[in-house]
Amino acid sequence: MFISQLLMRAVQTKRDSIATICAGRERTYGEFAIRVQKFAGALRSLGITEGERVAILAHNSDRYLEFYYATPWAGGVFVPVNTRLAVPEFAYWLKDSGSEILLVDDAFAPAVPELKKRVASLREVIYIGDGATPEGMLNYEELLADHDPVPDAGRGFDDLAGLFYTGGTTGVSKGVMLSHSNFIVNTLNSMPCFNFKEDARWLHVAPMFHIADGAAVFGTTMGLGVHVFIPGFTPKGTMEAVQEYKITNTLLVPTMVNMVVNDPDIANYDMSSLKDIIYGASPMPEAVIMKALEVLPGTGFTHAYGQTECAPLVTFTGPEFHVLEGPNAGRFKSAGRPVYSCEVRILDANDEEVPPGTVGEVCVRGANVMLGYWNKPEQTAEALRGGWMHSGDGGYMDEQGFVYIVDRVKDMIISGGENVYSAEVENAVYQHPAVAECAVIGVPHETWGEQVHAIVRLHEGQAATDAEIIEFSHTLIAGFKCPRSVDFTSDPLPLSGAGKILKTELRKPYWATKEKQVS
Repeated sequence: MFISQLLMRAVQTKRDSIATICAGRERTYGEFAIRVQKFAGALRSLGITEGERVAILAHNSDRYLEFYYATPWAGGVFVPVNTRLAVPEFAYWLKDSGSEILLVDDAFAPAVPELKKRVASLREVIYIGDGATPEGMLNYEELLADHDPVPDAGRGFDDLAGLFYTGGTTGVSKGVMLSHSNFIVNTLNSMPCFNFKEDARWLHVAPMFHIADGAAVFGTTMGLGVHVFIPGFTPKGTMEAVQEYKITNTLLVPTMVNMVVNDPDIANYDMSSLKDIIYGASPMPEAVIMKALEVLPGTGFTHAYGQTECAPLVTFTGPEFHVLEGPNAGRFKSAGRPVYSCEVRILDANDEEVPPGTVGEVCVRGANVMLGYWNKPEQTAEALRGGWMHSGDGGYMDEQGFVYIVDRVKDMIISGGENVYSAEVENAVYQHPAVAECAVIGVPHETWGEQVHAIVRLHEGQAATDAEIIEFSHTLIAGFKCPRSVDFTSDPLPLSGAGKILKTELRKPYWATKEKQVS
């Protein structure tokens, strides 16, 4: 249960085989390992000792992969930062994690001066781009050239390996502590359902800061496959990469799948090498999967359900259930059955298991479950009460063990595969001087699954437009979290007996025609 074991085994068995392809660069597993060991040496020379945090703010690349392996090799803890956040949120993650070293590429180097003002503990910034090194930063390739390979620090098992931040129901992001064992167990769970094999060529197109792509960061290496990188998702870029590099496997969120399979140029690309698409983070509309099965007939689809706190895989629905006829027809509408070393139960409000077909909270137990939330013992105890990770998703399990997600216990919106916690958005909207009351809910959206929607009551005598509220939010939080629509009301928002806003009542008009209360 050491992350370093994955790379050492790959070198033993496939030293001279291609490990990474990125921006015209190809490196073997032997070369990949040497670079990891050298960067680990550089990190140690910069003062990284056991358990210290190293952050990265960058788009996908082979150097991002090296960071994931070199940081624990040096004894440190990796902290991937969501590239879609606003600068104040970048700063919060760096300060909260105590990260003293940050890696950035060309896209995020301009944010460094402001981050240095906001984060006093940030003492070194390493540039991993291909241009001229910005003033005051260290160059990644020069660090590798100046340092010798070092032995593995030997951290493993329940030692902290990574911090992945997730939104908070209180409006404050939480650092999910994941151990070496968490990652290795998740990788083993992923191997059979993601088809990580020696002939696999995995396209890293989903953002590498996201835990979903983390399965491939480690699984492709465990399976001795080839990692292929593009900076980020576009339909054309994805199709070009599949054709050029003969990609066999990748992970896309449903909105990405929708954009690819409905792209008018898809027929002009050779997609025949693509054997497996894993999708997750939000439900797949039936119309999209039907279109995908039509235009990619040689591709198998797997629905993966999980959460950051579970490293992340919990259940999966394989290609055999993505069919429109026969006994398995329609099973793709479920989140699937539990992965092989993960136990799932549906519990009621008293944490008692409910009968099949009864809606309750999806709860998880296994060696994939997090150590806890960084510096948040009370929230950790609540989430892990009774030895079960409480997901915050409302669902039921049928007689065959298939899990169906129907609602959310947590006050969370999933838009385009990104988790948005209502409290974070409300905290931003409330800072507008004209706002007296605000509630943020998710409403159905044909493309994104759900759209962030704000219901606002203004102070008497004050005025504001929906555009002003949205623009104001953009100054405080990431764009994907900001309201896309605003309704104004002159009446006080409905309250429960405990004084909480009744969002269930506010949601009803928008979801009245839907079978489920999530999309």
